[in-house]
Amino acid sequence: MDRIRITGGRKLEGVIPISGAKNAALPLMIASLLTRETLTLENVPDLADVNQLIKILGNHGVDVSVNGRRGSQKEGYSRTVNFTAGEIVDTTAPYELVSKMRASFWVIGPLIARMGEAKVSLPGGCAIGTRPVDLFLEGLAALGAEIDVDNGYVVTRARHGLKGNRFVFPKISVGATHVLMMAASLARGETVLENAAREPEIVNLAECLTLMGAKISGAGTSRIVIEGVDTLSGATCKIIPDRIETGTYAMAVAMAGGDVVLEGARPELLQSALDVIAQTGAEITPLNHGIRVRRNGHGIEPVDVTTEPFPGFPTDLQAQFMGLMTMSKGRSRITETIFENRFMHVQELARLGAHITLAGQTAVVDGVSKLKGAPVMATDLRASVSLVIAGLAAEGETVVNRIYHLDRGFERLEEKLSGCGALVERVSD
Repeated sequence: MDRIRITGGRKLEGVIPISGAKNAALPLMIASLLTRETLTLENVPDLADVNQLIKILGNHGVDVSVNGRRGSQKEGYSRTVNFTAGEIVDTTAPYELVSKMRASFWVIGPLIARMGEAKVSLPGGCAIGTRPVDLFLEGLAALGAEIDVDNGYVVTRARHGLKGNRFVFPKISVGATHVLMMAASLARGETVLENAAREPEIVNLAECLTLMGAKISGAGTSRIVIEGVDTLSGATCKIIPDRIETGTYAMAVAMAGGDVVLEGARPELLQSALDVIAQTGAEITPLNHGIRVRRNGHGIEPVDVTTEPFPGFPTDLQAQFMGLMTMSKGRSRITETIFENRFMHVQELARLGAHITLAGQTAVVDGVSKLKGAPVMATDLRASVSLVIAGLAAEGETVVNRIYHLDRGFERLEEKLSGCGALVERVSD
């Protein structure tokens, strides 16, 4: 099994290209099930989760072809991929595929909207709390779907098609907003989603669905209105740059020191996080082609944060920020409000010498003057990269095990960091 070995103490200098957003790519890929025509996606990252979803879509009959690099882009980044679901050959998403990645459950929306039926295994994915699918099912039921749960599968039917309706999310859910927006695009009449998620990935999906012929307004606000259409067409859509990857590398620079341009990053996608990073003492400068992050030698200032739905501080940057705060010049408090059980990285950071105590949903981090390298183990996608951030500043060698978590969400992480001077390498048994 692969590991990442980091020798700390090197500043980061150079350019890091920001890949397409995994959290935007997955729903856009799933949207290909809504049309018989080809959906072409640009800026598709090469990630384990993306490749797993390609397998799942293939199971339903989606033909996938990769165009490769375009223009002056580096080989391996910014792939263009064509998805053609001419015929849906199977409306069942089996356990052995869905259990490996939670987002694959989202095929339930397009399948029932287009085919009138779907049988989808209950999902797997990161072990960061229960994350139930109740909101998905309540929303689909509001659109007229008959729903049954049998032997670990959700079986849905809409014999006469879905019908538009008003649905109020009892709590904000990005995944359920994605699914209901896709399903409502082929429903009869108008659907109004209240208390909808506002994340940039929601906007990216809405823009793509609109190019396919959907009638959607209000994406990016808490009220989304969808006027259903009979059919959707093919389209060419571009995936937004990954705001979580952007924030992660910005925190890596803030931790290790240096001067890095995050090429292709869009600051408006994570402004709250950039504001917090700036409070720690890093200098954040928007550029025409990305973001410049610099930190001098004055140390890291402690900052308190609370995770919130967009436009607040993202839960997907909480672990990375905790890694940064382990060497701050004081005490910081990090409160997690989105997912329970998302502090599993605390024990691993402690192996490097971090001082962190937990009090319910809040982690209290007392910064230390130095961390020391040690073997550590990744527990989930975001937790794993927090260990990399800490390792960049730790004395000696840090070895991160179970990096298959990293490969799910960070494209060529060791290559991007080593290109800026970090001593980071992948080691195979």
